[in-house]
Amino acid sequence: MKDNQARVMVARFWHESNGFNPQATTKADFQICDGSTLVEAATTSGSTLGGMIVQLQRQGAKVIPSLSVTAPPSGLVDHDFFEWVKSRLVSDALTHKPDAIALELHGAMGTTRFADAEGDLLKSLRDAVGHAVPVGIGLDLHAHITDAMVAATDICIACKENPHSDVVECGEKVVKCLLAMLAGQLRPVNTLAKIPMILPGAAETASGPLSEIHEYARQITRDDNAIWDISVFNVFRYADDSDIGQAAVVLTNDYEESGLIAESIVERFWRERARFEDELISIEDALALVAARESRQPYVLADMGDRVLAGAPGDSTAILAAALKRRDALRGALPVTDPASVQKAYQCGINRPITLNIGGGTTPGFVPLAVTGKIVHLSDGNIVLDGPFQGGEPSSMGPTAVIEIEDRLSVILTTKPAFSHDPAVFTSQGIDIAAQDFLVVKSGYHFKLNFGDRATPLLVHSPGIGYYTKGSLKYANARFWPEHDIGEPAVRVRMYRNGRALSRKAEGSFAALRTVSTEEIL
Repeated sequence: MKDNQARVMVARFWHESNGFNPQATTKADFQICDGSTLVEAATTSGSTLGGMIVQLQRQGAKVIPSLSVTAPPSGLVDHDFFEWVKSRLVSDALTHKPDAIALELHGAMGTTRFADAEGDLLKSLRDAVGHAVPVGIGLDLHAHITDAMVAATDICIACKENPHSDVVECGEKVVKCLLAMLAGQLRPVNTLAKIPMILPGAAETASGPLSEIHEYARQITRDDNAIWDISVFNVFRYADDSDIGQAAVVLTNDYEESGLIAESIVERFWRERARFEDELISIEDALALVAARESRQPYVLADMGDRVLAGAPGDSTAILAAALKRRDALRGALPVTDPASVQKAYQCGINRPITLNIGGGTTPGFVPLAVTGKIVHLSDGNIVLDGPFQGGEPSSMGPTAVIEIEDRLSVILTTKPAFSHDPAVFTSQGIDIAAQDFLVVKSGYHFKLNFGDRATPLLVHSPGIGYYTKGSLKYANARFWPEHDIGEPAVRVRMYRNGRALSRKAEGSFAALRTVSTEEIL
C-alpha cells in the first residue's frame, strides 16, 4: 500500500419514504450486502455507489466497503431497523478509521419515529468520526434536504437529471471533491437556500421551467471557478415535515459569499410556479389510444397515482379494471402488490384456474378486484434490473405469480412492491413485451429511460397516494404552496463550513449574477 493512498469508506442506505403509505418498510423489504460482495455488485451497476467505487479505484484509493441497504420507495422505515443500520455504519467508521467517507443516500428517508432520518444518521456519523474526516454524500435530486444533513457533511451533491441518467456521474463527483479535500485543494463551504413550495408537476429536467432553472445553475457553475457544484433539489412531495421546500445547495471553495447565488436559483421556482403542471391522460383515454394502435410499439402506461417509485404500495387495480370492461380484447401486462393472493396462487399450483380478490390491501380507499384466470408462472421474484437507471442492481419482488385473465391480460402478483420502471420485471416472468398492446408501470419518469425505444410512454391520471394534487393528502406538519396559502414566501439561506454555521456576508459584488436571465443563457 502506498503511504499516501487515501482510505475511503463507502456505504449506501437508500430509501424514499412515503409518509402517507400506512405500511412500514421493514428489514425484510431491503436488499442488504457488505464487504467484497458490495464492491463487486456496485462496480457493474448504474448507481451512485457504483460511480463512487469506480472513481476511487481509478484514482488509486483504497476502498473500504461497509454496508449497502436498499429498498424500493415505500412506507416509513421501521425505526429499530434504521437504528441497526446506523449503528453498523458508525461502528464500521470507528473500526476502520478511514481518511474519508462516501455515502449514497436518497435524501428522503423517514422512519416510523421521525421525518429526517438522513439528518440523524449523518449527525451520528459526524459525532463519531469528528470534523477531521471528510464526509461526502451523493443524493437523489428529489431529496428532502435539511439543515441537519448539510451541517453534518462536507460534500453534498445530487444528480441533476430526471429521469436519473447521471447517478453514476454524481458518485464520481462526490469522490473527486473528497479527494480534493484530502489533497488540500478544496476547503468547502455549503450554502443551502430553501423556499416553502413543491412542484405540482412538470418535474422532468429535459424541458419546461425545470430545464431552464438547471441550465441557469450550470451557467453559473461554468462561469465561476470557485463554485464546484450547484445541486437543485426538487423536493419529495410525500414527506410530511415542517421544513419541506424546494432547495439548492451551492458548494464553493473557501467562499462564504454564495448566499445570493443559492437564493437567486430558488427564487426562480416561485417566479415560475404557474408553469409547473403535468399533462396527464385519463385511464379511459389512455386505453382508447392504445386501442387505436397509432404506435407500432406497445404503449407503457405510467400509473401515476400508484407509483412505487414515489413510495405508493403498488396495489391499485384501476387500470386493470378499466381494461377488463373493454370489449376490444387488448393484450396487456401489469404488476399488483398482493402477498395474500401470491400465497393462494402457490397453493393452487401452475397451469390451474383460480379466482382471487386482488389488490387494494394497503392504500387507503382502495378495494380488491375479483378476477378469474389461470396461473401461468411462479417464481421467487429475484431479478437483476436492466437499466440504465439502476442497471445491474439486484431487486426482489418476493414470491411472485403471474395470472392470465381472458387469455390476454397478464397480472404480475408480487409479494413486495415491484421496481416496475424496469423491463426485467416483465421479461423475468416470461412476458414478451413486444407482444403486448400495453404495459403498466408504477413509475412516472424513470421508466422512460429504462424502456427506451421498446415502448411508447403515456402518463396516466390514476388514483392513489403516489401523485400529488392539492387537497388529496392530509399534511399534519408541512406548510407549503400550493397546498396552503402562504402569501409571498421568504427564501431562507444558511451557510456551513466543517459543521459550523457561517454568517451571511455582504454580497454586492455578486449582484451581476442576479441579473443574468434564463433567456440570455438559453
